[in-house]
Parts: sequence; structure tokens; C-alpha cells
Amino acid sequence: MAKKSSGIGGQAVLEGIMMKNKDKYAVAVRKPDNDIAIEIKEYKGIAGKSKILNLPFIRGVFGFIDSLVLGIKSLTYSAEFFEEEIEVTEDKPMDKAVKSAFKEKAEGVLMGLTVVFSVVLSVALFIILPYYVSELFKGLLSINSNALLAVIEGITRIIIFLLYLVLISRMKDIQRTFMYHGAEHKCINCIENNLELNTENVASSSRQHKRCGTSFLLFVMFISVIAFILVSAFMPAETTRLVKVAVRILLMPVIAGISYEIIRLAGRSDNIAVKILSAPGLLMQRLTTKEPSNDMIEVAIQAVEAVFDWREWQESNLGRLNDIDKADEKDEPLH
Repeated sequence: MAKKSSGIGGQAVLEGIMMKNKDKYAVAVRKPDNDIAIEIKEYKGIAGKSKILNLPFIRGVFGFIDSLVLGIKSLTYSAEFFEEEIEVTEDKPMDKAVKSAFKEKAEGVLMGLTVVFSVVLSVALFIILPYYVSELFKGLLSINSNALLAVIEGITRIIIFLLYLVLISRMKDIQRTFMYHGAEHKCINCIENNLELNTENVASSSRQHKRCGTSFLLFVMFISVIAFILVSAFMPAETTRLVKVAVRILLMPVIAGISYEIIRLAGRSDNIAVKILSAPGLLMQRLTTKEPSNDMIEVAIQAVEAVFDWREWQESNLGRLNDIDKADEKDEPLH
């Protein structure tokens, strides 16, 4: 019997955790004085309550954008506590220019620019660079198979991603962030396994979860290989490199939408096919999550409890499981 997904999710921030439940999210941060600060807000997403969010595949595109925006908001909030330790005599020239031009809208503009920069950097590193590496192999080895080139491109993309994770994981601040990432996963697993949310139970829970963003990114990379093979098969031989790159960029929302649906399914099912699909992502999480300390777990628990009534959810879930057990005893289907 598959365990029920709680529906909550989050991310690690600087010395803290962001947890989101529906439209409500909380950021809990361990401050330099060791107190825990918590900010609770609402974020309805760029599409709001639009019915478009009920459409499979399309909703994943909006979900990905929302995760970027909310992630940067949460990181910005957590960083403010540590900027206070550094004496700043005056704003940087860029900050002055933005504040002068946009005044009270400066924060929103900076947020937008950060999102755009993140997307552009990701496109350059994980789409454009792997494509040109495959083109380099094409010239050196005289490869004429578009399918083989797409595979080389995909392998290159995964290698770049792995190198990126390995390199940043060596940074002290990132190591602590990965520990908070582990605390986030452990809290969710603790709840979904119907255990009381306390330090001891969270510490003994798994730090791997099938709905993790790491798994999502890995699905994006695997699906992109298949998508690019199919698209390349229908491209005329005279198609320019610029057009090929443009097509890859335009396909990314489609690939993200498909990946989102797979992650969504993985969080709700434990069948063998889902386990096989989830295995590479869970393995990758050994890099992006680390065992947290108890004080980190305490921060994660407070972030969860600020937006999610886990006791009520568990009572509802246990009632569902009891109904299933009774139906099994009577050999009757549930409706």
C-alpha cells in the first residue's frame, strides 16, 4: 500500500528551512544569536487560482517558475540576518541605481532580475554548452547519427550537473545548506510515515525523498535526451546551429512539464516502475542532502508546524488506512 503524500514541500536556505503548504509558506532561520526567526506569508503563484493549474504538464511549467521565485524570496530573507553582522557604509552602485529608478518597487525588480539571471545561466550551462560539446565530438569523430549526438549531449549535461554538485558541495556554507536540506526531507518523511514530529523521530527518518528537486532536475536531463533525439530526427539536414539551440530552449517548458508529472506520480505511488524511475534521483540525493544536527532539525520542525497541522493530517491518513484494512477484510472495493 502506497503511503499518502502530505503535499508539503520546501527547500533549504541560509541557516534555515522554507516549508510551503498550499498558498502558505514559512521560513525558519537560526539567527547568529541562536534564536529562531520565523516569517509566515502567502504566495499564490504567478497564475493565482487559474484553472490552467489543473492541466497536466502545463501546471508543471508554472510550478517550476513559482519554485524559483519563492526560493529566491526565501534565500533573500534568510541572508538578511547575516548581512546585519557586516558593516555596510553605503549601498553598492548597482543597488543605488535600482533603488533610485524604481523606489518602492526595487525589491520586486531585483527579484525579477535574479530569476532572469538564474534562468539564463542555467540555459547557458545545461543546454547551450552540452550542445556545443556534442558538436565538437561530431567534428572530431565524424559522427552523422543525430540520435548518437543527442545521447552524447545528454551524457555531457549529466556530467556537468554532477561536477557542479561535487564542486559546490565542497564549500562550507553549501555543506551546511545540504544538512538543512536533509532536515527538510527527514521532517516530511517522518510525517508521511505517521510518526510524531519530534527531534528523535525526525533524526531516524530517511533524508531521501522522491519529490525532491534534485530528482526533478535529473528527470529533466533524462527526458531531454529522448526529446532531443525525437526532434533531431525530423530536423532538415541544413538546419543551422542557432535554430537547433533555439528549439532546445523552447522545448524546456515541455520537458519540465513532463518531469513535474513524473515527480508528482512518484510522491503518490510505491509501485515497482516508480521505484525504478526514482532510484537515480534518490542516489543523487546522497550528494545534495547530508545528516543534520539536532538544532537544524529543530528549525525544520518549527518551519513545518508554522504552516502545516501534521497531527490533523495523520489522523485523517490513519482513518483512510483503517478504512482500507476493513475493506480488505470484507473483500469489498472502496469508492
